[in-house]
Amino acid sequence: MDAADEGELVRRVARGDRRAFDELYRRTAPWLEVRLRRRCADPDVVAEVLQDTYLTVWRAAGSFAGVQSKSGGAKGSAVGWLWTIAAHRLVDAFRRRARKARVPQVELMPSTAPAAEDEVMAARIGQELERALLVLPPEVRAALRATVLDGLSTREASVLLGVPENTVKSRVRRARIALREALS
Repeated sequence: MDAADEGELVRRVARGDRRAFDELYRRTAPWLEVRLRRRCADPDVVAEVLQDTYLTVWRAAGSFAGVQSKSGGAKGSAVGWLWTIAAHRLVDAFRRRARKARVPQVELMPSTAPAAEDEVMAARIGQELERALLVLPPEVRAALRATVLDGLSTREASVLLGVPENTVKSRVRRARIALREALS
């Protein structure tokens, strides 16, 4: 087991080898936990993400093992694949936390019905906004959705989208300019 690299361990895990999974965990969990702690200060969230990551590895190892390059080896590194899974699970955890934080605010809103004029204006603006959003390029729309609708920070959105933070900032800026022009 010691001679096998992480890629080989993942391929063995795909075949149901529990010892390979244990070895992969022993080798990669410490550095993965350190990377996650750099991005999240909540130890409970880090522990949950770590657990979800390795559960996904156990269930989806075949998806890594099945991706072969022309030379016959796996495309990309196993640790890169592992980090990608962990980063996605961390973003999912941030989203869950943001949704939970927003729930009480919804309950505090007054129960009075809006005026008919407000409903008409909201529907009209909503339709215009929807048309304006559809004109945006997909990557710009995704950055806007992650930061505005999902409430993620620029850093969280960059992890989710797999692009640098400055790229997220540029895309959101482009989206806001385009929306401002379309709605004015």
